[in-house]
Amino acid sequence: MKLYEGQKGSTLQVVHMDLPLQTERRLEVLGMLEGTRITVVNRKRKGAMIIKIRGTRFAMGQSITEHVEVKEV
Repeated sequence: MKLYEGQKGSTLQVVHMDLPLQTERRLEVLGMLEGTRITVVNRKRKGAMIIKIRGTRFAMGQSITEHVEVKEV
């Protein structure tokens, strides 16, 4: 499933990211690697989300969340 499909409060694990290289590298620097567990803190309209990665909160727009493949943990 895609990241934007995750429900508020759910814990997900990143399976694959299909993003432009520069965006993918930036997310890796922030700690979002394949296999990383993330928690959906809040969902906004149109696919935007607030997620928690390793204790830090990040906001991501739909252009990113629709290209990140995750699975429920």
